[in-house]
Amino acid sequence: MYDILQQDVMYVPGVGPQRKKLLKEELDIHTYGDLLGYFPYKHIDRTRIYRISELTTDMPFVQVQGRILSFEVFPINPRKKRVVAHFGDGTDVLDLVWFQNAKYIIERLDTDTEYIVFGRPGVFNHRIQIVHPEIEKASDMQLTAMSMQPHYHTTERMKKAGLTSRALERIIRSLLDKLTTTIPETLPSFITEKLHLVSRDEALRNIHYPRSADEVQKATMRLKFEELFFIQLNILRYASDKRRKRNGYVFHRIGHAFNTFFFHHLPFSLTEAQKRVLREIRNDTLSGSQMNRLLQGDVGSGKTIVALMAMLMAIDNGFQAAIMAPTEILAEQHAETLSALLEGLDVRVELLTGIVKGKRRKEILNDLAAGHIHILVGTHAIIEDNVTFLRLGMAIIDEQHRFGVAQRARLWSKSANPPHILVMTATPIPRTLAMTLYGDLDVSVIDELPPGRKPIVTLHKYDSQLSDLYRGIQQQIHEGRQAYIVFPLIKESEKMDLKNLEEGYEHVKEAFPQNTVVKVHGQMKPVEKEAEMQRFVKGEAQILVSTTVIEVGVNVPNASVMVIFEAQRFGLAQLHQLRGRVGRGADQSFCLLVTPYKLSKDTRRRIDIMCDTNDGFRIAEADLKLRGPGDMEGTQQSGMMFDLKIANIARDGLIVQMAREQAKIIIDNDPDCNAPAYQMLWQRMKQLKKDNINWGAIS
Repeated sequence: MYDILQQDVMYVPGVGPQRKKLLKEELDIHTYGDLLGYFPYKHIDRTRIYRISELTTDMPFVQVQGRILSFEVFPINPRKKRVVAHFGDGTDVLDLVWFQNAKYIIERLDTDTEYIVFGRPGVFNHRIQIVHPEIEKASDMQLTAMSMQPHYHTTERMKKAGLTSRALERIIRSLLDKLTTTIPETLPSFITEKLHLVSRDEALRNIHYPRSADEVQKATMRLKFEELFFIQLNILRYASDKRRKRNGYVFHRIGHAFNTFFFHHLPFSLTEAQKRVLREIRNDTLSGSQMNRLLQGDVGSGKTIVALMAMLMAIDNGFQAAIMAPTEILAEQHAETLSALLEGLDVRVELLTGIVKGKRRKEILNDLAAGHIHILVGTHAIIEDNVTFLRLGMAIIDEQHRFGVAQRARLWSKSANPPHILVMTATPIPRTLAMTLYGDLDVSVIDELPPGRKPIVTLHKYDSQLSDLYRGIQQQIHEGRQAYIVFPLIKESEKMDLKNLEEGYEHVKEAFPQNTVVKVHGQMKPVEKEAEMQRFVKGEAQILVSTTVIEVGVNVPNASVMVIFEAQRFGLAQLHQLRGRVGRGADQSFCLLVTPYKLSKDTRRRIDIMCDTNDGFRIAEADLKLRGPGDMEGTQQSGMMFDLKIANIARDGLIVQMAREQAKIIIDNDPDCNAPAYQMLWQRMKQLKKDNINWGAIS
C-alpha cells in the first residue's frame, strides 16, 4: 500500500500534467502521500445556514440560502465594473459584491435558482454585504460538503491558475474517493491503544473531511503525535548510538586544582542550581561515555564558574581544556576572568585569537602541544589545523548558536577520544524546543541568580519623553555609573522610519556635553571597534552608543543603564540579551525600552512581558508562542529548522513530552533497532529518510 501513496500526483483526478507541475513547484507535492500530507490550516463550520435577518458584522463566516432578486452594475473605470446582486431569503435582503469578472458573474448566475452563499458579512451604506462570496447551486451541494469545510494555503501563482483552496479541496476529495482500501498504519497498536489515538486512515480522511469539530480534534491529535514521535525517535536513536559507541575519558579524581579553587578562590558560595549542574557534569565524566551537555543559564547566572570547575576536573585528571567563544571580545573577557579567578593556582591560561600573531602565537602553539598550557581560550582560531593539544579532555563552547555544526565537530579531532563537550548558552530555550532542537544533548539549567544580584528594573518610555529619560541617565552617570544606548540600524532604511545611529550618536553627544560618548557598530574595522569598546570597558567613556553588536560578549559591571531605541523593532530574545548587558554588579540597574506611542497589539505584549519579568525562560516561552520556532533567536544558525506540517512546538509541548516518553520506551527496549515488535517503526523511519525529511539533530 505504501506504493500507492508513492504514486505520481498527476494521476489524481483533477490534476494532470499542468497542475502537477504547479503543485511540485509551489508546494513541493509530488505523490499521493505528499498531497494527503498537505493539511488544511483551518476548518469552517458549514453545517448551519443562517437567516439573513440574523446576520451581524461581527460574525466571521456565515452561510445563507436564497435567491438573487436583481443585479446592478456600476462602472469603476473604462475597463472595470462592480457587480452587486441583491440576494434575499424571505427574512431580509443582503448585497453580494464582486469587483472582478463582471461578465462571467452575470452569465453564470440567474434569478431563478436557489443558491447557497458563503462568506464574511460586512456593511456598506448601512446594508449588510458579502464581498466576493463563494456561491453554489443549492441542488449541487452534497450533504457531506455541508460540514466542516477545510481551507488550504495557496500561492498567488496557484490562484491565478485556478488552483484555489476550493480547487485543492476537490482534488483531495477525489484522491480519498480513489483510495478505497485502508491507508496503512505507521504506529503499532500498543501505542495507538495506550494513547487513545485514531488510526492513520481515519486521521487522514477526517483532517481533510471532518463531519464535526470533535473529528478535527482527534485527527489533529493523532497526526501531531505521529510527526513529533518520529522526530523524537530519530533523535533518541542517534543519541543512544552515540553514547554506546563513543567512549569518553573517565575523570576518576577530584584533585588539587578543583579543591583549592573551591575552598580558597571561589568568590561567592555556589547556588543550589550551580551545585546541581556540577553533579550532573561529574556523573557524565565518570560514566565512560563522552559528555554532550547543554548548559542553559540566564545572563549573570554563573555559567562561567561552572565551566571553569568542569575544566578543573579535567586538569586534575591530567587533561587540557579549551573554551571557544564567538567573538574576540568575549574570548578576551573569558581569558581575563579565568586568569583572575585562578590567580595563585598552578593553572596556566592562554588566549588564542586572530590578533595573536608571530612569535607569541608560535610560543602558544608549541606550549599547547607540549601540554604546558592547561586552559586555552579562543575563537574559531582554536580549531585551525595547526592547533594541537597534548591531551584535550574538556571543550566548552560558549554561545553555541554562533558556531556551525562542522566547526564544533572539528574540536573532536583535537583528541584521540572525543573530549567531553559542554555547550553553553545565555539564550534560554524553552523545554519543548530544547527537547527537539538539542534532543541529543543532555540539558542542564541554572535557574537562579547568585546572591546579591538585584533584578533589573525595566521601564517602557515613549520617544516624546526623552528629556525625562536623559535626566535619569545623567543621574546614574553622576553617581559614577555608565550607560549603553542601542539603535537598531547603522544607516537609514528607505522602507522604515528608523533612528539613524550616526544621527543618534550626534544627538546623544549634544545631550551629554560633559561626558565622553563612544560608538560601536558592525561596519567598523575590528581594531577600531575594539579600541572604542575598551574605552568604555576601562571607564574612560561614560556612554556607549551602539547597534546590537554588544548583544553578546560585553561585561562591564559598572554599566547600570541600557536604553534601547525603537524597541518595537526587536524580538523578545534580543531585548532580553541586550538587557543582560547591565545588572552585572551590585548596583540597581535599569533597562529603558523607547518606542513611538502607536504600537501593534503584539508589540505591546512583547514590551509588557519585558517590563513584567526578568526570567529568561518565561520570556523564551512567550517568544516561542509569539514568533514560532523558526524565527527564534539561534534556531536558524543551529542547523535544524522545523519543517513541521501540523505540529507546533510552541503550543504542543505536552504532545512533544508524550512523544518523547514513547520514543524513549522504544529505544530502551530496542537499542539496536532490530526487534520484530518495532519493525513497523523502523520501516517508517527508513521511508522518512528516503523522502529527505529533515530529522537532523545537533551534536
